[in-house]
Amino acid sequence: MAASVGTTPGGTTPAAMTPVGASPELEKDVDFQEHEKILSPDFLSVDQITEMLAEDVDGVQQKLEKFLNFKNLQTCLKEAILLDYYVSGFLWARGMDFSIIQYSKFMTLLDMLLHNLRTLRMSLEDSLKWLGEVMAEIGPSHSQKNEAWNIFDVKQANAIIDYLKVSLFQHYKLYEFLFYSPREEIVIGTEQVIEIVKPSGCLFPDPLEEGISFDIYSTFIEPPPTLDTEMKGLDQEQGAVESQPEADTSDTDLLAGFTIEDVKSVLDQVTDDVLISIQTSALSPLPNHT
Repeated sequence: MAASVGTTPGGTTPAAMTPVGASPELEKDVDFQEHEKILSPDFLSVDQITEMLAEDVDGVQQKLEKFLNFKNLQTCLKEAILLDYYVSGFLWARGMDFSIIQYSKFMTLLDMLLHNLRTLRMSLEDSLKWLGEVMAEIGPSHSQKNEAWNIFDVKQANAIIDYLKVSLFQHYKLYEFLFYSPREEIVIGTEQVIEIVKPSGCLFPDPLEEGISFDIYSTFIEPPPTLDTEMKGLDQEQGAVESQPEADTSDTDLLAGFTIEDVKSVLDQVTDDVLISIQTSALSPLPNHT
């Protein structure tokens, strides 16, 4: 951990450098300021913790999403896992009925454990040792000079260790994989360029029907049914126009304008011509077959 810095009225002075001949009260104040540097700076401010305490589960998630500036939760698995890590820790702390300072130190502890894993690549064994050292400082201890330094009591400290065992340390390898192992980008969408079949009126011939399915042919190539209907209707109209003169001709009476005497005269003449032709054929000599 970085060297602690104590604040004095005259400015900042390393906490380990106590002026010679200083009073016991000054030495006690410097020791207390050095102790206050443990798990500092705070991961969440008092105002942020107060806001989240007034929210339900969804509200806590939305608040932490905003505080952590996570903007790709729908597509980034890493952000989703980290958000779940912090939300679960905060909700567990709510069940412990922590005070504001206890919330602050606990959430900072969660963040520092991930920081050690992600940045320092601390092993599981080293993380457990680091946790033991921190809990010795912020938890109950008979060697401490001031009981006011005890942020957590024995029951709370043991509960925190048990929670970290099942939340972080049990899945430590998975968190290492999350931070260290590169992952291939999963393609969830693609673009395709499709050439549309040219209309039949262009200079290019239609594609062979055997090379495509009937659905594609009927959807994109086959002429619209409206054209067929119009052509059939046009053919029917033309057929009706062409058949109309024939009907008119057949319905017309060819004997109109002739009298009965005229019809009899024509029939007698035709009968005479037929009889004369038959008689002439019968009187003509037969051919000689000798």
